[in-house]
Amino acid sequence: MAIEYKPKVIGFLCNWCSYAGADSAGTSRKHYPPNIRIIRVPCSGRVDPLFIVKCFQQGADGVLIAGCHPGDCHYTEGNFYSRRRFALLHELLSFLGITPERLRLEWVSAAEGKKFSELVAEFTASVAELGPQKEVENENREKLAITSSEREV
Repeated sequence: MAIEYKPKVIGFLCNWCSYAGADSAGTSRKHYPPNIRIIRVPCSGRVDPLFIVKCFQQGADGVLIAGCHPGDCHYTEGNFYSRRRFALLHELLSFLGITPERLRLEWVSAAEGKKFSELVAEFTASVAELGPQKEVENENREKLAITSSEREV
């Protein structure tokens, strides 16, 4: 009997919109895969790229960042920062040997519980198709260590 692969997905959700959307999905009894681990952040713009790299380094198969719709950010422009970082992160992940499709940025408002549940189901399915995240090769671990140490300076 084969064991079914269930990807480990980490979700960074904005406190004001996306987390409330996840809560709305729960109170509306919308089902979504239970293998997402939600981390509540004040704003999607506060998600440091190093957090995402660390997630992959610690064995996550996918990372979802969800924030307020552009123009609706409670911190005025946090989601614009998030969008810029997301573009750069794709290049960094490729450099580290991690498939960029394992990272996703979406906008979910507090009233979009159904959208949130569909998003999590679809993202989890797409990560499952990619298969388990392979161990970061030694060469890439060194690149990652350099990136982390430069960040601490």
